[in-house]
Amino acid sequence: MKEYHDLVKLVLENGVRKKSRTGVDTLSYFGAFYRVDLSKGFPLLTTKQMIWKSLLHEVLWYLSGEEHIKTLREKTKIWDAWADEEGRLQTAYGRFWRRYPVPSNGAILDGEVYVDESHPFVNVEENGTLTFDQIGWVINEIKTNPNSRRMVVLAWHPANAVVSKLPPCHYTFTFNVNDGKLNCHLTQRSGDIALGIPFNLAAYSMLTQIIAKQTNLDLGYFAHTIVDAHIYAADKGSEMEAYDHVEGLKEQISRNPYDLPTLKIADKSIDELQFDDFELVNYQHHPRIKFEVAV
Repeated sequence: MKEYHDLVKLVLENGVRKKSRTGVDTLSYFGAFYRVDLSKGFPLLTTKQMIWKSLLHEVLWYLSGEEHIKTLREKTKIWDAWADEEGRLQTAYGRFWRRYPVPSNGAILDGEVYVDESHPFVNVEENGTLTFDQIGWVINEIKTNPNSRRMVVLAWHPANAVVSKLPPCHYTFTFNVNDGKLNCHLTQRSGDIALGIPFNLAAYSMLTQIIAKQTNLDLGYFAHTIVDAHIYAADKGSEMEAYDHVEGLKEQISRNPYDLPTLKIADKSIDELQFDDFELVNYQHHPRIKFEVAV
């Protein structure tokens, strides 16, 4: 896919070598941006094999609102490195998407306003605290007020992020309706070009298609801003050489992309969708390229 290949080339050619939290150096580029026309096909990369089943299980886990990976790890191990032995995560995307904490009465300052338990998208948790379903609210807002410029979903809570083992990388996204088409813009604080970004691109494009189907809209664009777009670049012969992604990416962008596949989704409520309700059609791809994860 040209947009992804252009992103790889941008970071390879202009990235600045930088130390990272993981101990592996990166080529880092500030403020990368691309956008993809979703009407041209489902943007699952074809110049390497993508693990489609893991991707779909992850998106469905996000939509479940769960704060642990007990169910997810039965299908894929992609979150195991950041969970404790019982599958609990210090930060979970779906928890904030579907159950964002509402301040208790004692924490609300004079003049501030918040939803209460009477709001249709407020949940009362088992311990009595209130949470807000951002995804449910966005779907309703698209249906009832499609010209709104406030259709924002947030996965970032500052008081959680400063102490979490892995605060959200893709931390906020916004929907926009234009000319009967649904668009989505994702902002990401940190993006691993070889491993993370291909998943993010496909996951949020899938989410956009899910919500477009819920709201009877055509597909528009997925747009993506990455604040720190980086490629892991370990020195040859170093103890971190196994984590180098440069050569694998050069191999990938030398390959000619195939036509994009299409994604079919069953006509069900978003809370009823299951794995078998999704069908990936005509996914042709080049062989897998192995990239090691720097944790």
